[in-house]
Amino acid sequence: MLLLEVISGERLPKPERGKMRVHKINNVNKALDFIASKGVKLVSIGAEEIVDGNAKMTLGMIWTIILRFAIQDISVEETSAKEGLLLWCQRKTAPYKNVNVQNFHISWKDGLAFNALIHRHRPELIEYDKLRKDDPVTNLNNAFEVAEKYLDIPKMLDAEDIVNTARPDEKAIMTYVSSFYHAFSGAQKAETAANRICKVLAVNQENEHLMEDYERLASDLLEWIRRTIPWLEDRVPQKTIQEMQQKLEDFRDYRRVHKPPKVQEKCQLEINFNTLQTKLRLSNRPAFMPSEGRMVSDINNGWQHLEQAEKGYEEWLLNEIRRLERLDHLAEKFRQKASIHEAWTDGKEVMLKHRDYETATLSDIKALIRKHEAFESDLAAHQDRVEQIAAIAQELNELDYYDSHNVNTRCQKICDQWDALGSLTHSRREALEKTEKQLETIDQLHLEYAKRAAPFNNWMESAMEDLQDMFIVHTIEEIEGLISAHDQFKSTLPDADREREAILAIHKEAQRIAESNHIKLSGSNPYTSVTPQIINSKWEKVQQLVPKRDHALLEEQRKQQSNEHLRRQFASQANIVGPWIQTKMEEIGRISIEMNGTLEDQLSHLKQYERSIVDYKPNLDLLEQQHQLIQEALIFDNKHTNYTMEHIRVGWEQLLTTIARTINEVENQILTRDAKGISQEQMQEFRASFNHFDKDHGGALGPEEFKACLISLGYDVENDRQGDAEFNRIMSVVDPNHSGLVTFQAFIDFMSRETTDTDTADQVIASFKVLAGDKNFITAEELRRELPPDQAEYCIARMAPYQGPDAVPGALDYKSFSTALYGESDL
Repeated sequence: MLLLEVISGERLPKPERGKMRVHKINNVNKALDFIASKGVKLVSIGAEEIVDGNAKMTLGMIWTIILRFAIQDISVEETSAKEGLLLWCQRKTAPYKNVNVQNFHISWKDGLAFNALIHRHRPELIEYDKLRKDDPVTNLNNAFEVAEKYLDIPKMLDAEDIVNTARPDEKAIMTYVSSFYHAFSGAQKAETAANRICKVLAVNQENEHLMEDYERLASDLLEWIRRTIPWLEDRVPQKTIQEMQQKLEDFRDYRRVHKPPKVQEKCQLEINFNTLQTKLRLSNRPAFMPSEGRMVSDINNGWQHLEQAEKGYEEWLLNEIRRLERLDHLAEKFRQKASIHEAWTDGKEVMLKHRDYETATLSDIKALIRKHEAFESDLAAHQDRVEQIAAIAQELNELDYYDSHNVNTRCQKICDQWDALGSLTHSRREALEKTEKQLETIDQLHLEYAKRAAPFNNWMESAMEDLQDMFIVHTIEEIEGLISAHDQFKSTLPDADREREAILAIHKEAQRIAESNHIKLSGSNPYTSVTPQIINSKWEKVQQLVPKRDHALLEEQRKQQSNEHLRRQFASQANIVGPWIQTKMEEIGRISIEMNGTLEDQLSHLKQYERSIVDYKPNLDLLEQQHQLIQEALIFDNKHTNYTMEHIRVGWEQLLTTIARTINEVENQILTRDAKGISQEQMQEFRASFNHFDKDHGGALGPEEFKACLISLGYDVENDRQGDAEFNRIMSVVDPNHSGLVTFQAFIDFMSRETTDTDTADQVIASFKVLAGDKNFITAEELRRELPPDQAEYCIARMAPYQGPDAVPGALDYKSFSTALYGESDL
C-alpha cells in the first residue's frame, strides 16, 4: 500500500480488521486508476492479484511504472526510450578505452562503463586511469559509492550480484543508468548555456580589440596628415636656388619614402574598418561608430586636403626655382655686361682729357678727328649696353633680387660715369674742330683699310665666338640643324679668304705710296688698331676652330642618337605596360560586377589574378631601369609615348589597391554567407538581380533600381502610403548615410537578415537565466562557477546591479547587459 501511495500521491485509509481484504483492493484500485490516467496500459493486472501477493504480476507492474516515469521521457535523436538511453551511453563512453556499451546487461559487468559515465561529466570524482578491467567488484562499488555520495543517486544494485550473474538483469541496469541520465542532463543544459555566453562574449571582446586598433591607427594617420599639411602649405621662398632645390629634394623624398607607407596604411585601415563592420553585422551587433573626427570620411577628407596641398606645393616649388633661375641668369647677365662696359670705359676719361692735339701735326689732327668720330660711334653703340644694364637692374629690383643693393650701387656708378664720358666727348670734339682747318692731308688708303678691316675683324671675332659657343640641344633634329648651319658657314670661308687678301692688299698699297712719296709713317694705322698681323692671326685661329667644331657637333650627334634610342626603348616598354595596367583595371571592374561561380571560386580566381599581377612586376622594374637611364642622360621629353613613369607608378598602385579591395569584398561576402546560412544559389540569385538593375555597372543601385530589384526577388513593396513608408524604412537600413545609393554589400546584409535567423538578445537572456537557476538576477559566484575566468570577470565588470524587488546583496542585472550587447540599450 505504501508503494501505491507514493505512486498516486494520495493518502489511502488503513483497513480495519475483518474488512482488510476489501479495503486493500480498493486502495490498489485507486493507485491503478492514477497509473492509467498517466497513459500507462496495465494488461491482465488486477487489484486482486496484487493483494493476493502474485509476485510475477506485482513485479511486472513495478517495471511498467519505472519504464513510464523514469525511462520513457528519455529521447536522443528521435529514438525510442531504450534506444535513446543506449545511444546516450555509447556517445558518452566512446573516448574511454576498454568500454564498449552495446546493451544493458553484459556491457556493464566490469563496472568501467559506470565509472566512465561519471568521469565524463565529473572528472574530479573518478581516477579512471587507475581502474582495472580484471577487478569488476572494486570498479562497481567505486561507481555506486561515488554516485550515492556526490550525485544523489541511490544505490540500487549490488556489485557481487552483477558480477556473479552470467547476465545481469537488463531492467535493473536500465533503471539505474536512467538515474545517471537524469542527474547529468541538467548539467548539460548549464554547459550549453555557458558555451553560448562564452561565444557571445568572445565575439564582443574581439570586436572591442578591433575597434581599439582602428582608433589607434586612425589617430596615427590623422596626426601624420596634420603634421604634413602645414609643411606642404608653407610658401615662404628661399633666396638661393640651392636652398629651393633642397626643398624640392625633401619633397621628392616625401613622395618616394614617407608617403607610400601611409597610402598602404590608409588602404589597410579602410579594409579593417569594412571587415569590422561586417563582423558586427554578422554577430547582430550595432555598427561601429568611431570617435568624433576619426571616421573613414574624416580620413578621406584629410587625405584630399593633403593631396591638394601636395599638388600646389610641387607647382610652387618648380615656379620658384624657375624664378630664381631667371634671377640668377639676369644677375649674371648684369655682371657680364657691367664688366664689359667697365673694361671698355677704363682709361676713356684720361684719353678724352688728353690735350695731344695742341702739339700735333696736321695729319695727326686729322687722325685724331677721325679717331674721335670713331670713338663717338663706338660711344653711341655702347648706349644700348648702358640702357640694357639699367633695364636689367630695374627688372632685378622688381623681382625682389636679394642682392639688389649692390646691383643698384654698381648701376648708378656706371650711369654717372656714362654722363661724364658724354660731357668729355663733347668738349674734346669742340677742341679738335677748332684745329680741323689746319689739317688737310689724310691717308685715304688707311681710312679705307680701317673701314674694311673693322667689319672683317668683327666678322672673324663673331665667327670665333660662334665656333667656340657652347650649345645645348635635346633632340636629333636640333643637332642636325646646327650641323647644317655649320656646313653653310664653311661654304662662306672661300669668300672670306678673298676679302682678307683684298684688305691686306690695301695695306701693302699704302706702304708702297708712302715709300714712293717719302712719307714717314708712324708704323700703325691711325684709324684702327686692327693690324694685318691681327687679321692673319685671327684668320689662322678660325681655320683651327673649324675642325674642332666639326668634332664637337659629331660627338653631340652621336649623343642625341643614343638619347633617341633610350626614348624609343622606354616608349616601347611603356606602351605595353601602360595599356596592360589599364586593361587589368577594366577586367577587375568586370569581374567585380559579373562574379561567376561560387564565392570560393571567385576568391580563388581573384587571388590567382592578384598573383598574375604581382608576377608582372618585373616588367615594371625593367621600365624603372630604363627610366633611370633616361634621367641620367638628362632627357626631359619623349614624343614616342604619352606615358610617363609617374603615370605608370600611379596606375600600378591603383591596380594593387583595387584587386585588394575586390578580394576583401568577396571575403566579406563569404563571411556573410557562412554566418547567415545563405546558399550559393541564393547568393548567385542576389548577385544576378543586383547586376541586372545596375545599368551603369557602377556597383551601386539608386532608390528606384533598388526597389525594382526587391520586387524581382519577391519582396512585396506596394505603391501606396504604407508601402512607401516601408520602403523608406528599408532605405534607412541599407543607406544609413542617406547617400542615395545602395552598395552590393548593404544589399546582401539586408537580404540575409530577411531570409536567415540570427542570435538575439532574448537567446542570451535565456542562457543567463539557465545559469541563474530561473532567477531574474545572477551573482558573481554563479558567473565564476559557470564561465571561464576572463569572461566571468568581463561580465561582472559590466553588469549593473539588479534593482528588482527580489534582489539580494551582490545581485547583477543580466537582462540589461544582454540587450546592451546587441545595441538595444546602454550599459
